[in-house]
Amino acid sequence: MNWLDVMHGLHHPLTAKQLQEILNEYVGLILMAHRQLDDAVKVLANLPRPQQDWVVEWVRVVSRQNMELAYEFIHQVAYALTLMDENGVEEWITAVIETYDKEGLNKALDQLNALGQFAQQYRLNNMGLPLVQIQSVLQHFIIGLDGRALKMEHGDVAFTDTETLFLPASIHRFDDKTLNFLLYKATAAHLWAQTWFGTWQLSLITASEQFPHREKAIRLFHTLERLRLDACIARELSGLHRDMQRLLQLLNEPVIPTGWETIAARLAEPNATVEDSYFILNEIHTWAVPEPVAYQGVLLPEQVERVINLRKVHEKKALQNALAELLHKHPEQPQNTDDGAQLNAQPMIEQQPTLTERTLQNLLTMQGEGAPNIPELQDIIASIKQDYGEIPPDYWLIPAGAGQGEPDFLNPEKKHRDLADTAQQIFSYPEWNYQRQRYHKDWCSLREVDVALKQDNFIQETRCKYKGLLANLRRTFEALRGGNQWQRRQSYGEDIDLEALITAYTDAQAGHEMSQRVFTHLRRVERDIAVMLMIDMSGSTKGWINLAERESLVLLCDVLELLGDRYAIYGFSGATRKRCEIFPIKRFDEPYNTTVQQRISGISAQEYTRMGVAIRHLTHCLSEVDAHIRLLITLSDGRPDDEGENYRGVYGLEDTRQALLEAKKIGIHPFCITIDSQAKTYLPYMYGVVNYAVIDKVEQLPMKVADVYRRLTT
Repeated sequence: MNWLDVMHGLHHPLTAKQLQEILNEYVGLILMAHRQLDDAVKVLANLPRPQQDWVVEWVRVVSRQNMELAYEFIHQVAYALTLMDENGVEEWITAVIETYDKEGLNKALDQLNALGQFAQQYRLNNMGLPLVQIQSVLQHFIIGLDGRALKMEHGDVAFTDTETLFLPASIHRFDDKTLNFLLYKATAAHLWAQTWFGTWQLSLITASEQFPHREKAIRLFHTLERLRLDACIARELSGLHRDMQRLLQLLNEPVIPTGWETIAARLAEPNATVEDSYFILNEIHTWAVPEPVAYQGVLLPEQVERVINLRKVHEKKALQNALAELLHKHPEQPQNTDDGAQLNAQPMIEQQPTLTERTLQNLLTMQGEGAPNIPELQDIIASIKQDYGEIPPDYWLIPAGAGQGEPDFLNPEKKHRDLADTAQQIFSYPEWNYQRQRYHKDWCSLREVDVALKQDNFIQETRCKYKGLLANLRRTFEALRGGNQWQRRQSYGEDIDLEALITAYTDAQAGHEMSQRVFTHLRRVERDIAVMLMIDMSGSTKGWINLAERESLVLLCDVLELLGDRYAIYGFSGATRKRCEIFPIKRFDEPYNTTVQQRISGISAQEYTRMGVAIRHLTHCLSEVDAHIRLLITLSDGRPDDEGENYRGVYGLEDTRQALLEAKKIGIHPFCITIDSQAKTYLPYMYGVVNYAVIDKVEQLPMKVADVYRRLTT
């Protein structure tokens, strides 16, 4: 038989008899209980061969979880494929397996039998466009516009607090994903326009309180501003404006509300400002509120003013500190006043000195040696002008001593001291305050705490439980191991690459040029890698999450030992900045022995999740390892969190992000694997859009780590 016959055989559908024989391997015990597959395999025999192979592979996967589930899956999969595409069927059966893992067989069978309901929801979900799919593209679009750098997160409604654009998690107004993306883009542009064209330069809270129906006044004001901002976008982004008008036409929404034509013309004047909108609001506050257009969103003035007030305090201090530093390095030269008197810069520094904007601009445009190096200053000035329209006079006043005592901690210095009542070392690390844009020096106290050894059969039980998966992982990781490795899809080599040959033959049959890269070649590969596994041991991991973490570590350690790469495992937790804790489970210089295994078995849930200080400590440990590639892989069940001091929320995210940036600066690659279903709303901002993975099954963790290895080390 030549290879052409092999090709035809691979593409020829399996008969019902052949399918019966193959599926017997996975559900044979069920069939012994007087159950049949006759009708099911007859239907499956009508499927094309690639789809039959796909079904058989999923039967194999499901049977490893439970044979009863696999038997029922065989009977329903053909019908499922008439309701959904293969991605939808995979989501359906994966959800069933997850239910089986968490709630048992009966619940899983109930979910399996609710196929129609799942398919309906799947179709509904896939009509829309999830924000996470296009967030990176949309973020780059916003970055390309004028004004301060705006973050992007998902929210229940579309609005901006002037620092973040909150957009719906999914948009499905259209059946066409291109149009749904365009609606996302139009909404983001409208929210950006609020920040750039001055919607929030005056207090909407104060202005709306004078009206008897405050909420109605806010919505009328929003309509006025929408018309003004549409005109601004038409002048600055004419192409996008045409797309926005097209969206309204497709949705049958009026560009200008009926009876508002004259008002729209007034607000379309190039010199129209937010003051004009407030002036017109006084004239029309009794009018009915028009329906908002699709990209309009809502106004939330309380949230906006809270953010603006915090930013104004921070930016005023930041500007004054920067000016003080600038005056210290480049004292302003004496200038002639109107009456001929001269101003001396040195006495002014002692008595609330000022620096004129003209002199500042001259300094900022200096070239060559002696030019000031304060890249953030231009951004601060631009942001202040966005909020005020100009730099307020008191912002140029520089408090005596400003700018002093604000050292840079981008390269944190690790310090420790021995306490009289304990033999443990205490490490001090800075923490990033995003509101002040400064580090708190020696803010967090961290100690390394031993994990209690636990002598049980956990390691052996886990290996037995995941025997099949462990064998697959070993084969996967062996392929990554240093030494002689087969490189696929080569133009020459020692053997035929069957998969590449099949693809090339299929292309040729379709009339395309047949690829010559159908060989495998043996190549010598050397590895020089160090990986740090950072394990969340916060209180929220108690229960099945803690079990999943420990089982994952057992599997990972077994396969990492095959690679020969250096690796370490540390847990982290703590409570408040004064009691941050790191739990060494395996150090780089430790062998994977019984002691390490007993530590893994003894991992238990502790307190909170203050991540920034833990990342800084482990970054320092990893930086001391001489390796070409250094990975910091975090396994966590949620976002940074701690009691008190407002660490939860934006502060904790910003501190963690800053710690990750510090790690990247010294050549460490961070990656996060999480089981938080909301992670896609914040992890792209912290880690980057390709440096995280969301899972909810222990089996997925080692495979995700393998994916990281492939991408970063090959």
